[in-house]
Amino acid sequence: MAKESMKAREVKRRKIVAKYADKRKALKEAGDYEALQKLPKNASPVRLHNRCKLTGRPKGYIRQFGISRVTFREMANQGLIPGVRKASW
Repeated sequence: MAKESMKAREVKRRKIVAKYADKRKALKEAGDYEALQKLPKNASPVRLHNRCKLTGRPKGYIRQFGISRVTFREMANQGLIPGVRKASW
């Protein structure tokens, strides 16, 4: 389980990226890179990192479900994810 401060930091970054998205796009189209440098560092979408919605785990993220591989396996075994079955050979 990730620390609450790490999860909060990611949420904060997402809000800042959304806030400055239009402004960044306009500055990029205009080619005004000096003004881009003056925006906050966290306004860049590159600084975002995908995290599990339930545990906050940063690694092993499955984009289609929005959760980590560990959480995915637990939920799939319990039958909580519709349409997902364990493969058997």
